[in-house]
Amino acid sequence: MSGKKAKSGDKKSAGYYDLKTDALDRLVNAENAPEVSDEEINKYRGKKKFSIPSTVKIVLLKFWFAGAVCYFFLWGLGLYIHGLDLLLAMAIGLGVTTDLMANKLLRSFEKEDGENDKWMMVTTRKYWSVFLNVLYAGVLLYCVFRTYFALNVLLGVDPNADISSAETMLGVEPILFGVFYLAFDMLFIKIKNTFITIFRDAGAKVRAGGR
Repeated sequence: MSGKKAKSGDKKSAGYYDLKTDALDRLVNAENAPEVSDEEINKYRGKKKFSIPSTVKIVLLKFWFAGAVCYFFLWGLGLYIHGLDLLLAMAIGLGVTTDLMANKLLRSFEKEDGENDKWMMVTTRKYWSVFLNVLYAGVLLYCVFRTYFALNVLLGVDPNADISSAETMLGVEPILFGVFYLAFDMLFIKIKNTFITIFRDAGAKVRAGGR
């Protein structure tokens, strides 16, 4: 008796799973299924309580690294080296941290490969990219210190005064340095991206006209 019940139970479960499999096949192979918007799908996904936009993360990241280099190099090494030697050390520090740390973190935010290249001046991932970033950091550093110089002149400070000394009305410190460095960085990257867009559009028009 128990054997008959077991056999009948097996038949019922087999039929149950066959029915479910058929329904799943019909659902997967449906041709006229209505499209569902991403907004509708997001309603059924788990929502995070708070999410910082990637643009804010990137801006804060670049600002923080610039300010940190100013703190450790200008305020730290500034006790031992001065003048062009100090500026060279800062350029190396800024370039190396940009290449080996900041840009790697920017790529970690990417959902697609190359998505955050628009936030970098040097996008190549070769070993020699660090040298390009050091040169670029030197250009930015020059622009930043010329800005300090110009502002202090406007404030009536002696142009020959040491910009990192307490004698100037607007001395170099990490926060304002980070703001100036970030501003010039974004300006030059914007110019680069604009030229890239112009050349791409021109190339696309030439290719379209040649067809």
